[in-house]
Amino acid sequence: MTDEQSIRNGDAAPAPVGVVLHQLRIEAGLTGAELGRMVEMSQSKISRIETGSTPVAPEDAGRLARALGAPADVVARLVESAEATQNRLTDMRSAAGSVTASQRSVARMEAGVREFRVFQPAVVVGLAQTSDYARAVLVAAHEVRKAAIPEADNVVIPEALSARVRRQEVLDDPDRRFFFLLTESVLASAVVAPEFMLAQIKRLRQLAVQPNVTLRIIPAAAPWTIAQLHGFELLDSKCVVIDVYNSSIITTGAQDIALYRHAFDRLDESATSDIDPILDKYRRHYRNLLD
Repeated sequence: MTDEQSIRNGDAAPAPVGVVLHQLRIEAGLTGAELGRMVEMSQSKISRIETGSTPVAPEDAGRLARALGAPADVVARLVESAEATQNRLTDMRSAAGSVTASQRSVARMEAGVREFRVFQPAVVVGLAQTSDYARAVLVAAHEVRKAAIPEADNVVIPEALSARVRRQEVLDDPDRRFFFLLTESVLASAVVAPEFMLAQIKRLRQLAVQPNVTLRIIPAAAPWTIAQLHGFELLDSKCVVIDVYNSSIITTGAQDIALYRHAFDRLDESATSDIDPILDKYRRHYRNLLD
């Protein structure tokens, strides 16, 4: 049975989408360049799709299959298979090679994004962190990683910090919108010394009045609308990025993106834009600790 027949018959383990598209192209007697001209796609992209070196977007899978004359049921199965592949979490550390490279990879993904939606229940949103706060977060994550991987080198900290701070340059683009959602417990957690927490609170206050930034806080007494399991960053409707101790996890699946957008909207129902009283509360708290 050919791989195309496997796709057609719905076998449990059909061939990868790229392999099937390659076979369809060969059967159609087309070169990659000829197919590329038909669908307005570069020959190199088609080659990467066929070899599996790059994931194929569901819309690209459908467009290529239809151009190659595949029956409607085969097109549908290829699109479904591509979607299922996208709904998988990818470890950016494995793909990029290091924590620093992971930060740079996320920055590249953020480069073309117009709307950022970020929820954090544990630490200040990465794009809003001061350098001292960011350093403390990265050091804490690195210490956990080093406990499991003793040979982990401390040199990654300044590199990763530099990469994270450079990511914040996107905030200066007035054509981009940022929706930051924090829990009050983030402010209560003394991630850094009181004087640095005061600087972080000042930074949040500055961002809150920036025209392209919406900063909302979920008060400690607010009822839960949905479980606050972990932080995440939703980039347009393209992907979701989840920060963990030693990496970033990404998914580009439509189902995953819809799930996280729903989660963000439900969490936002408990939040308030009247954040000055909350920020003032913790400013007084950390000032008292300095006395």
